[in-house]
Amino acid sequence: MTLAHETEMTESEIDDFLGEHETGVLSLAQGEQPYSIPISYGYDASERTFFMRLVSTPESEKRRFLASSPHARLVVYDETGDKTTYRSAVAVGLLEEIPPEELTVEHIEQYGAAKRPLFEIWGKSKQNLDIQLYEFEPTTLSGRRTEIDREENE
Repeated sequence: MTLAHETEMTESEIDDFLGEHETGVLSLAQGEQPYSIPISYGYDASERTFFMRLVSTPESEKRRFLASSPHARLVVYDETGDKTTYRSAVAVGLLEEIPPEELTVEHIEQYGAAKRPLFEIWGKSKQNLDIQLYEFEPTTLSGRRTEIDREENE
């Protein structure tokens, strides 16, 4: 029999968890239509703000969703201990593009500290790539840890 114990993470645990990771799944909504993509991010725990560089092409679905100033949800998760501990954090809010002329020194430091490169790898050469910088200051941020106690059947 498998037993699970689920607990909410504290703000400090959530900040540590998000600082340890650099990738998640970003979901955007446009009316009734959802769109989700894996992304890399930087996280500023003191401001509880995410920073993202998103690359798209003119014809892409991603660009269409990003152009609508969408509501967003970012999910970061992992499993550890031979699949006995699961952790996840969920951030919900509005994704805001930062135009190049509005970049501050603080923004540049955040994007410069990101662990992923400033490019994406494409299977084929792409024309007219658009690299946009985004800030995501969630209106809600929650985290959960689930410990699984697995009893072996003999």
